[in-house]
Amino acid sequence: MLEATPLGDGWILRHGSETLPASVPGCVHTDLMAAGVIPDPFLGRNETDVAWVGRRDWTYERELPAPSSAQEQTDLVFDGLDTVAEISLDGRLLGTVRNMHRSYRFDVTGLSGRLSVRFVSAYAEAEAVRGRLGERPAAYAEPYQYLRKMACSFGWDWGPTLVTAGIWRPVRLERWSTARIARVRPLVSVEEGTGVVELAVEVERTRVEAPLAVEATVAGVRARAEIEGAGGTVRLRVPDPELWWPRGYGGQPLYDVELTLLHGDDALDVWRRRIGFRSVELDRRPDAHGTGFTLVVNGERLFARGVNWIPDDVFPSRITRARYRERLEQAVGAGVDLVRIWGGGIYESEDFYDACDELGLLVWQDFPFACAAYPEEQPLRGEVEAEARENVVRLMPHPSLVLWNGNNENLWGFRDWGWEPRLAGDSWGEGYYLGVLPRVVAELDPTRPYTAGSPWSGSWRHHPNDPAHGTHHSWEVWNREDYADYRLSVPRFVAEFGWQAPPAYATLRRALPGEELAPDSPGMLHHQKADDGNGKLARGLARHFAVPDGDFDRWHYLTQVNQARAVAAGIEHWRAHWPVCAGTVVWQLNDCWPVTSWAAIDGDGREKPLYHELKRLYADRLLTLHTRDGALEVAAVNQGAGDWTGTLTLRRMSVGGEALARAEVELSAGRRSVARVGVPGELAPAGPKEFLVADLDGLRALHFPVPDREVDYPRPEFEVALAPGGIRVTARTLVRDLLLQADRLDPAARADRGLVTLLPGEEVTIGVRGWRTPDPEAARSALYCVEPTR
Repeated sequence: MLEATPLGDGWILRHGSETLPASVPGCVHTDLMAAGVIPDPFLGRNETDVAWVGRRDWTYERELPAPSSAQEQTDLVFDGLDTVAEISLDGRLLGTVRNMHRSYRFDVTGLSGRLSVRFVSAYAEAEAVRGRLGERPAAYAEPYQYLRKMACSFGWDWGPTLVTAGIWRPVRLERWSTARIARVRPLVSVEEGTGVVELAVEVERTRVEAPLAVEATVAGVRARAEIEGAGGTVRLRVPDPELWWPRGYGGQPLYDVELTLLHGDDALDVWRRRIGFRSVELDRRPDAHGTGFTLVVNGERLFARGVNWIPDDVFPSRITRARYRERLEQAVGAGVDLVRIWGGGIYESEDFYDACDELGLLVWQDFPFACAAYPEEQPLRGEVEAEARENVVRLMPHPSLVLWNGNNENLWGFRDWGWEPRLAGDSWGEGYYLGVLPRVVAELDPTRPYTAGSPWSGSWRHHPNDPAHGTHHSWEVWNREDYADYRLSVPRFVAEFGWQAPPAYATLRRALPGEELAPDSPGMLHHQKADDGNGKLARGLARHFAVPDGDFDRWHYLTQVNQARAVAAGIEHWRAHWPVCAGTVVWQLNDCWPVTSWAAIDGDGREKPLYHELKRLYADRLLTLHTRDGALEVAAVNQGAGDWTGTLTLRRMSVGGEALARAEVELSAGRRSVARVGVPGELAPAGPKEFLVADLDGLRALHFPVPDREVDYPRPEFEVALAPGGIRVTARTLVRDLLLQADRLDPAARADRGLVTLLPGEEVTIGVRGWRTPDPEAARSALYCVEPTR
């Protein structure tokens, strides 16, 4: 039987003439931090002080264990090397590598001695490739498009520039005889109620003549097949399997598959995975509104409630299985059912996809290309196909994976960002997105759909970012326009949109120790990576609120309110237009360090008000108020499996708390549908002293006819008392967007809700965990709400 020996211990890192202890998996930065050579680059402006690390060559070394005569072959296996390296043993070159997204295997049979992995600076390699192949345009000045490495390690508009090197995934010795399983490609489908598992097996041999067979089991079904030469196929049929569903639509049953490679009665190697039975389609048929983009799972058409995912740490080797699980459980807690793995990052570890399988989170997987023109010549072209082939097969068992996507924004960039004339006919990646990648997916994984890019309209007949065709990225809002403009169009699928806000207060205090916080203080500006990010925050805030002058705490609160309001404006509008719009994917769920960004969960894992707002926006039932054709209407969005019927209560109220008019309307929304009801004219609020309240089955929607800066709010009055597990707030006046910033009470404290608006006499209980010394006066000091401007 194949024997695997981990090689995670005993490594050193050569630092000039010195050696330091090294962790594997890990990277140069984390090893240097552990040794005290560099400071934490996430704190203050240390990032700039450690920029030299990415410009150096680095060498990892350890002793390779003595060879074993018990097996015929010994392989040295690296699951991930970041990125360009030479691997040698006692000075003998085993091989060179140049792709972070691949694994590598070297025959070291009979060998031992000093194992050395020498990493060349990623900058040096990228600049050398650029020198050979010529300039290619990109959204950022860093040379990330010239090598197969996590692009955002070179920095992004939310991330630091920390160019890593190291053995970032596990390494081991594998000893085996006769043959081993080289690859298993599982095709899982459902045919007329029967689950079908087809396992295409490839083997590597030491003895060509040895007769081999494979035996596979799943759900009590067993099948056997002979191996001819280097491969064979075994097929299993499972009657009436339980189907795997995305969360909210059904359960997530998973089945263990085991395949054993046999030589006679001897088991040589075993491959084990978990699978789920489900079908997935992407409906891109043209219709009266353009070209659709609707995911269909097990025949059920979905409105995708999504978030974009970036690497959860700029040093990915630090992300543990528990951390993946925590972050993805947070996504589930916000009502998310789809996670898009963005193309400037990585193919995530098995831990990520395992959690998504178990939690019922659909995964949209970008191939790692983002915001740049990528050369298609060697050495890149061969690397791209090799990594695609390896990762498509590696990830195929996961039922959560439902879509392959060729790139992020590169087709759009070619058309709109001035690349076409600059390229003057040079290659830029189109051959990958419309040639290599769809060919690889069609050959290896025909069970899943592929789309060439995001955004992408489906062909060059339409603009790549045409909202009427395929996927759309909405970035005019935030960059130039107000979020009210989300309501001016109904894209078929909104794959990116968002609004910035700073991280939680405790996150800022940890990341910027000793700094007097201000929107433009040195550390705040350093931890704001977006082009004119603070200017966009200020202009976006001024459209809705009186911008506080010199009051950081009010600025911090209002920018977080504005982020939640912006995302709500988009999702409420687009969900109300289902099935024309079939999904929203918020930019972004998470951060990779403490930064002002579009994230709902900040770099320390703390949830912003946006996170809690997503719970409302992505719930099965959503009540919204908006203007349509000049008149107010209520939209009741029902994504649940049953009908939604009830009595809708509408109240026109004064900001002083007086009910000016009232009506009750019967409302009924069928399963997976939207019901609309017009608001009677006499209930439409007018001017700065009135607003409309809609209530249905415990859900509420509000409409103020003017921006907050013009609303004649009363000075908020409320009482605060301790309650079991938190605090109780009772309103004496209208209290708009009340927020408990629990981390101001204790850095470990978390509140169970975000923004809440209370009418006079209403109360809310806010649960708080991690608060060691509950006190009502302290709680009052951490409560914020919208205040009158006059």
